[in-house]
Amino acid sequence: MPRRSDCPISNVLDFVGDKWSLLILRDLIFFNKHSYSEFLNSPEKMATNILSSRLEKLEKGGLIAKHVDMNDKRKKIYVLTQLGKDMLPIMLEMVIWSSKHDPNINTPEQLIKRAKNDRENLINDLLVRTESGLTHKK
Repeated sequence: MPRRSDCPISNVLDFVGDKWSLLILRDLIFFNKHSYSEFLNSPEKMATNILSSRLEKLEKGGLIAKHVDMNDKRKKIYVLTQLGKDMLPIMLEMVIWSSKHDPNINTPEQLIKRAKNDRENLINDLLVRTESGLTHKK
């Protein structure tokens, strides 16, 4: 993926600099969604053309990979790559920031506590859950 500059923040934004890409990563990480239809049914109601283009962008950027569903060869399953998994700490910081600055955000208090006090185990638990949830869908 071409870079606009050598700035580290600009570099991240080249990968996930729009809300839809971040919401797809959120759905993979926190809500164990893996299929096009699952992403489409998220509460933000992403348009189909936007979803398709963001999935393609995330795949080309190396944050997700697309596989054929073993139970339904017509269906594609999206999974996090290591590059995508490495976004989890950034996503957790966004959750903490949002819950700190907007008391009306629907964030489980236990998630915030673990993100602050037990981050490494929380990250491991989320990644294991995401991968184990995928094996149950196949």
